[in-house]
Amino acid sequence: MSNNDIMKKLRVALKFTDDNIVEVLALVDFRVTKTELTAIFRKENHPNFKPCGDQLLRNFLNGLIIYKRGPLPPPNSKA
Repeated sequence: MSNNDIMKKLRVALKFTDDNIVEVLALVDFRVTKTELTAIFRKENHPNFKPCGDQLLRNFLNGLIIYKRGPLPPPNSKA
């Protein structure tokens, strides 16, 4: 299963639009345009298909954690 397949399945399972995905990626300071996203969700034989890299998938998953659970609380610092 490719990274593109994983992103497609997550998008359907979470009922996310392109705007939602851009929002999740922005939570981890990863900028991507809607045009780049549509290229990832195209079929492999389409001329504008773009493979989804590991960095995009990793940042999406990290952003999804923040989106669903909230940001990590700051550690208690005892000096």
